[in-house]
Amino acid sequence: MAAVHLRIGDLVWGKLGRYPPWPGKIVSPPKDLKKPRGKKCHFVKFFGTEDHAWIKVEQLKPYHAHKEEMIKINKGKRFQQAVDAVEDYLKKAKGKEQNSDCKGDSKAKKTSNKPLKILEEDDEDLSALKDPSEKPASSMEPISKRLKIIEEVTGSTSIQAADSTAINGSITPTDKRIGFLGLGLMGSGIVSNLLKMGHVVTVWNRTAEKCDLFIQEGARLGRTPAEVASMCDITFSCVSDPKAARDLVLGPSGVLQGIRPGKCYIEMSTVDPETITELSQVITSRGGRFLEAPVAGSQQLSNDGMLVILAAGDRTVYEDCSSCFQAMGKTSFFLGEAGNAARMMLILNMVQGSFMATIAEGLTLAQATGQSQQTFLDILCQGQMASTFVDQKCQNILQGNFKPDYYLKHIQKDLRLAISMGDMANHPTPMAAAANEVYKRAKALDQSDNDISAVYRAYIH
Repeated sequence: MAAVHLRIGDLVWGKLGRYPPWPGKIVSPPKDLKKPRGKKCHFVKFFGTEDHAWIKVEQLKPYHAHKEEMIKINKGKRFQQAVDAVEDYLKKAKGKEQNSDCKGDSKAKKTSNKPLKILEEDDEDLSALKDPSEKPASSMEPISKRLKIIEEVTGSTSIQAADSTAINGSITPTDKRIGFLGLGLMGSGIVSNLLKMGHVVTVWNRTAEKCDLFIQEGARLGRTPAEVASMCDITFSCVSDPKAARDLVLGPSGVLQGIRPGKCYIEMSTVDPETITELSQVITSRGGRFLEAPVAGSQQLSNDGMLVILAAGDRTVYEDCSSCFQAMGKTSFFLGEAGNAARMMLILNMVQGSFMATIAEGLTLAQATGQSQQTFLDILCQGQMASTFVDQKCQNILQGNFKPDYYLKHIQKDLRLAISMGDMANHPTPMAAAANEVYKRAKALDQSDNDISAVYRAYIH
């Protein structure tokens, strides 16, 4: 089979790692972004996203020749939106050429027999594919300059990557040694992306077998939390609940035993503000530096490097972790003193958990009143509440697929902690309290280790 020669301007299907083939266009790379050594590849800008990356030639296929094949094997709303964006783009490009021909432009006549021109990234039609609220593409600048620093009225700061940093591979990793404790649904994806972006990572997990895959990917193994904290400059922790977070620091061979002056500890678990205050005090009492950094997202977003990080505590630690946060997330916010990130995270998860319970209630009410659940979802996804979250969770429910993307037991824990936080602030949380009872019923039905969408089963049993 003859080799297909691709060049700048060609539309292609690009395959990146474990991600499905996605429509894109070969473009000129930023001047500061060097081509990977020893690899034949092209720089591709993907449609329907802000993502771009160097893709090996063997992972590229011409768009038109493989369109039907890709549409058959790939499903999903985002994928279809990307394909639609390509088709709209082609129609606009063709329309511009036809208009030029009708005007009898001499230049157009000279080029009328040439293949359809594929516009460059800064052309009007391609820029129209992007979110109009976004600023002009800043990918011509190095990653250090592509961070948008936003000071809000509240005094919080946001560091946002201009694209999916875990995909575009343009991060300069810190030279500090990184430790990571806890390789659950969220921690596994985070560590994988830290390694992909070139960080030196030492891992530990209560179940040691979970470390094996990451050792194969280049991570080092720590025998205890204390050893990891002692060996590393910055140690992250991501575990299930407040008790696990405290035990990891204060228990036998815990983190505290490995803390020395200047060592950094970042607590990424979703816990209550009181636990954060306690951990901050004991870490700093040993001369350590403390930051809390819980993450908003799911297992899939963790794998994709698209988490939202909420940080609070020592601002200098936040800055030292810049490359780590870029590798694991699309956005990070600095919220001030320790405890603020825990509060914000609990509020966010309270809203998400309550919303998921309401969606499940709506689906079961539709069924109970003789309405089509699929039609309910179709209508919902055409209205103001349309979102990837709603679409994915409802489709999972209708398919009976409750494989965990975020554990039901964890969202119930977050609801419980949010309600307690409301009590301490003398603020009513009746909606969260009602949702919490539904999740407790789902747990009683043995749904704890299923996805949060399994709250649906609390309504049908």
